[in-house]
Amino acid sequence: MTPEESRRDEAARWLAQARKDLNAARLLASAEPSRSVFHSQQAAEKAAKAFLTFHDVSFRKTHDMNELGGQCAALNPSLAPLFKETSDLTDYAVAFRYLDAPREADEGEAMAALETAFRVFQAVSALLPAPGQS
Repeated sequence: MTPEESRRDEAARWLAQARKDLNAARLLASAEPSRSVFHSQQAAEKAAKAFLTFHDVSFRKTHDMNELGGQCAALNPSLAPLFKETSDLTDYAVAFRYLDAPREADEGEAMAALETAFRVFQAVSALLPAPGQS
């Protein structure tokens, strides 16, 4: 396997995980909005990491969508406006997962986060070759 094939396959695995998080976010949006926003953030984060992996760009172990989005936009400036929208998702990585949550997210917030994450997933997917393609 060539290094490019290896990066393509690893990027595809990141996208597969992002797809699972999108599905979880969709299923939880009404019943558990605070859990849904977490999965939306995770989907956007993993899509960004797929893009960076494919382009052989190292990234820190972080949930910071500003940082990851900036790295993606440096590779493809057309992604900048979309990743700017993801900055609000960063807090969802931890804000609602613990007892000291500042509040509960509502369904509208969950749906907005899901929409943003889905658009990131679609944009990144469109820019990467499908598994098995060069």
